[in-house]
This record gives sequence, structure tokens and C-alpha cells, in this order.
Amino acid sequence: MTNNSDDHPGIDAQIKPYRNLKFEQFARAYKPLEISATMKAQPEDFIVDEQLPFELSGEGEHAWLHIQKRDCNTDWVAKALAKIAGVRSRCVGYAGLKDRHGLTSQWFSVHLPGMPDPDWQQIETFPGEVGNIKLLEARRHSRKLRRGALKENRFVIRLRHLKGGGDDPAALIEPRCRLIAERGVPNYFGAQRFGHGMGNVAAAEEMFSNNELRLPRHKKSIYLSAARSWIFNRILSRRVEQDTWDSQLAGDVFMLEGKTACFWDDGSLELEERVANKEIHPTGVLWGEGELRTQSQAAALENAVVDENPLLKAGLCQFKVQQMRRSLRVLPKNMNWTLEGDELLLSFDLPAGCYATMVLRELLNVDEAMVPEA
Repeated sequence: MTNNSDDHPGIDAQIKPYRNLKFEQFARAYKPLEISATMKAQPEDFIVDEQLPFELSGEGEHAWLHIQKRDCNTDWVAKALAKIAGVRSRCVGYAGLKDRHGLTSQWFSVHLPGMPDPDWQQIETFPGEVGNIKLLEARRHSRKLRRGALKENRFVIRLRHLKGGGDDPAALIEPRCRLIAERGVPNYFGAQRFGHGMGNVAAAEEMFSNNELRLPRHKKSIYLSAARSWIFNRILSRRVEQDTWDSQLAGDVFMLEGKTACFWDDGSLELEERVANKEIHPTGVLWGEGELRTQSQAAALENAVVDENPLLKAGLCQFKVQQMRRSLRVLPKNMNWTLEGDELLLSFDLPAGCYATMVLRELLNVDEAMVPEA
């Protein structure tokens, strides 16, 4: 990429903050335990299974395939399915990327109007990933699988080589697990969203500062997502520093637990109690075009953080990204943990779009033996 900074006075000064970013600058809700562990020493240490929010009808123009992949890229599976079906890649849908380095089960849909199902079993012996793909189920449905169209993801994670915590690490780990299960964690976008070395944010500011730059659609989408995810994380980090990430701030906009519907702070006395009972959660802005919905203290905080990022603020509006909201808090459901010698086995459910690594971040210092899919 090239940067025509001569055409944009002051651009260099704005760009510098987005170089060499560190994810660790985002505040933690809980004091770190002096315990470390290794994640993804092997693919079976990181198991993910997608849960659909509805039943498949068994008929329709779309073939839905439940596929288990081991140490394999989501996009590779989608392209392989398109070749097997003899359709274009855009005819294949999936809810989201899953970590390459793991044992993950996810759904794909393939649009086959008026066409019979091919032999989907071919995916298990498709050249390039033989032995890493297993077809679990194939059914028809009337609609395409859209991005984010999930109920939740079920995680089973094994952390190996626990170090630290003195003679009895369980005395520290078990209370922290209970705290996370009860109170939740800040709903940050994970490091995967920002690419290697957090480089997607720098790529976004370069895209915003160079009108002559031509990028493929999928690259634009990645950089736009990184830009507004960065602003959201900064807002959430400010709320964590103030200890208001899971409590009411004057002028907040709230989201119902398990839903995406939002509503304003109307001054009702029961709002604080509903937040404490985890019926509703405070939200942060996903910046873009539109009127900021927060008011009072919440609006002042969000405007301050957005204004600290003028290039990203203007660029997201320039690219017609629509403003949305995201919960500041996420609650792991059905959380269980077992200590086995120097290993910790964790299982929990998270809503679509939330990151297991953000749960682990509030628990241990985790070293990834493998690099997650960007």
C-alpha cells in the first residue's frame, strides 16, 4: 500500500497511533492471576461447535451441511463445497470464521435451486485436507445461512502446562472461574479481529487516507470491521477502567440478554436492578453513520473516545458503515471447569460474535502454541 500524505495534511500524525498497537492496552476487569498455561498444543485442545437458533425444515433450495474440521481453514471448506456442487463461491454461506487450529464443527449452506445434492461425502477425501474433514449431517432448508446467524458456540478448551499459583493453583483458579461464571467478562473483540500484529487497524487508516487505493471487497470489509471494533474496544476499556462495564451509567443504551434489541435509559428505578440481575446489559457504539443513541455521561464518554480517533471516525462514515450497538458484557453459560494435574479443562457457551479468548484473558496468562485464524 502507498500513502499519499501530501494530499492529506496531517495524515502522518494521525496514522502513527495505529502502528505497533498492542492488544494488552485494553484494560482487564480482574487482577491477572500469576498463572500461565498453553492453549492449542494440539487441535483437540480447542473444540468449538456451532448451535443453530432454529430447526432445519428438511426441504428447500439450500443444502445445509454440518461439517467437522480439524486444523483446517473455514474459507477452504467453503471453496471445496462450491467445487463439489459446481457452483460459484458466493453460493456458499457460513455463519462465521472458526479457528483453523482446532477441532471445530460448523454449518455451511449451498444454494442449489432445482439441482439435486451431489455426493457431499466427497468433502472428506477432497485433495488438500484428506483426513481433516468429516461430514456430520446434510439437510435441506429454505434459506441461506447468513453471517452471524447462530444461537451460540459451545467451547471445550484444554489448557496445558499450568505454571505459577504456588503450591495450590486450584485455590486461585476455582474462585476466578466462579467469578467469571457469575459476573461475566468484558465483551471485547478478540485479537483475531485485528489481524497479525494488529495490522488491520493500520490498513484501515491507510484505506481511509488514500482515495486512490483499490482493494478487493473482502479486504475492505475486514479493515472496516477492524476500525470500528478498535473504537468499540477503546470505549469498553474506558468503561472497564471506570468499573462501569457491567453497571449503569447515566444515559446508557441497554440490550436484552440473549437479544439484539436495544432501548434507552428512561430513568426507571428498576434499570439498575435489571442490570445487576443480568436481564439487560449496557452497550457500546459500533461507530458509523447515524445518530448516537446514548445521552448524558454515556454519550460524553463515547464521543470522547470516538473523537480521539478522527481518521477512523470520518472513514467509517465515508464508507457508509451504519452505526450499531454491542453489549459491553458477555456471560459464559453452562461454564464448567476441572483441574487435572497441570491441565485445566474448561467448557462454556458464548453468543455468536463473542470470543472465548476474552474469557481466558480474565482467567490466566495464555500462550497460544498455534496461531488462530485471522
